[in-house]
Amino acid sequence: MTARLNLFAAAPALMQEWQKTSFAIAKSLEPKLGALVEIRASQINGCANCINMHTQFAREHGETEQRIYLLSAWKEAPCYTDKERAALGWTDALTKLSEGPDLESAYQALKAQFSEEEQVKLTLMINVINGWNRLAVGFHAFAEPKDIKAANAALSAAQAAAA
Repeated sequence: MTARLNLFAAAPALMQEWQKTSFAIAKSLEPKLGALVEIRASQINGCANCINMHTQFAREHGETEQRIYLLSAWKEAPCYTDKERAALGWTDALTKLSEGPDLESAYQALKAQFSEEEQVKLTLMINVINGWNRLAVGFHAFAEPKDIKAANAALSAAQAAAA
C-alpha cells in the first residue's frame, strides 16, 4: 500500500509537536505496559503500522512472544497481571467508545490498580496511540521501526540542544 501523503512534509511543525508530545507521554509509563496498550489499541483499530512497530519495541523491552500473541485474547489469557488487565480493559473501553462499552466497570478496575496520576497518564497514552492509528490507517502510513527510533533520537538530541 502506498502512502497517500507524507505527514511530516505536509504539516511539519504540527507533526513534530505531535511526535514530541507522544514521546513524552510514552516515557511517562513503564515501557512494557505502554507497549501492551499500544499494541492492543492498534489491534482494535487494524493499524498494521503500529502493530508492527510496537510489537518490535515490546520485544526490545523484554516482552515475551506468548504475551504478544495472546494480547488479542487478553481476557481469557492467564499471563497478564491485574494491573495489566485493568490497563487493557481501559484501553478497550476508550478505543471502542462508539460501541458503548461498560466504562464504569473498566474504570473501577483501573481505579483499583492505578493512582489518579497514573490514570491520566494511561488515558493520555490511549489517546495518543488511537491518534497515531488514525493517522497511519487514514493516510496509509507505514514506517519501519528503525526509522521511528532515528526520529526519536533526533528529536531527543534537538530537545537537549535547546535546553
